[in-house]
Amino acid sequence: MKYMLIMRSTDEAEAAFADVDFEQVMDAMGRYNDEMIRAGVLVAAEGLDDAAKGVVVDYSSQPPVVTDGPYGETKELFGGFWILDVASIEEAVEWAKRAPLGGPGMKAEIRRVASIDEFPQDNEWIRKEREWRVRTGQL
Repeated sequence: MKYMLIMRSTDEAEAAFADVDFEQVMDAMGRYNDEMIRAGVLVAAEGLDDAAKGVVVDYSSQPPVVTDGPYGETKELFGGFWILDVASIEEAVEWAKRAPLGGPGMKAEIRRVASIDEFPQDNEWIRKEREWRVRTGQL
């Protein structure tokens, strides 16, 4: 099963992170990612650019409203993710506990990634997506 580990942090944690040596962060993340690669569980991992450079599309109205970052008071920011292929959520939790995300306001959310096999296979759009996945080597 695949699980996504989502890096989340508060505004305060982001501000504190600005004082951390970037090379130290890269070293800690590199060692963590390498450990998952050697264990054969890492499928993908990406960090995200500064939220101030992003936009939010809010679908509460029509047409949707687009707001440029920064977003004012944010309770939590999504900073990046890992996708792991592990046997259970318990194993994903064990990997998440080892992530170099220490400090107040830092969290990892764990969510299972649904497989295409869980959707109705007779649906036209699921068939098209399956064909695309096969064609691109994803299945």
